[in-house]
Amino acid sequence: MTPAKRLFDVVSAIGLSILLMPLIVWVALLVLIRDGRPILYKSERMKTPDQGILLWKFRTMAPDPQDRGVSGGDKENRITETGRMLRRKRLDELPQLWNILRGDISFVGPRPPLRRYVEMFPDTYAEVLKSRPGITGMATVAYHKTEERLLAACTTPEETEEVYCRRCVPRKARLDQIYAKRRNVCSDLRLMFATIMKRVTMHKSRAPKG
Repeated sequence: MTPAKRLFDVVSAIGLSILLMPLIVWVALLVLIRDGRPILYKSERMKTPDQGILLWKFRTMAPDPQDRGVSGGDKENRITETGRMLRRKRLDELPQLWNILRGDISFVGPRPPLRRYVEMFPDTYAEVLKSRPGITGMATVAYHKTEERLLAACTTPEETEEVYCRRCVPRKARLDQIYAKRRNVCSDLRLMFATIMKRVTMHKSRAPKG
């Protein structure tokens, strides 16, 4: 990560934290009142192939100590009504402003993977995690809806794992590598805007060149 990108992340995260503080407090109270504790959900993700971080989100699912892997249709019944609303608006990711301030992640970059997938695909993630992970990125913008559709059709943890590993990991990794070759300030801003507006296609998300 360049000093300029880190400075942008810190300044933006501080500004957004101040601006969105009423919303953050409202969401926290909403989760507490409707679904109880814990309000926050923490999950180990990988910052580099050998360095883990704790990624924070507002809790959107009923707790399960046996939970592992990505979420698919097999976990649908655990998502709370509050959680569905937060996920639709991506409000569950507001606590990740703290992760940005800590330097765990950036605003834009590949989504930080679970350790299990880094261990399953070491060569792939050795390349992907050369970039600082982010809240959003080219793969998030271009492939998120497709990934959701594919995983929503899965009815067992085994099927979810198989579909994610076979169809999602390679495609997202390729998009993340395209981002790494073309990234610049303008492309980062465009991906952030596209994440908010949700009006970008895969073809358009490839357009920025750096």
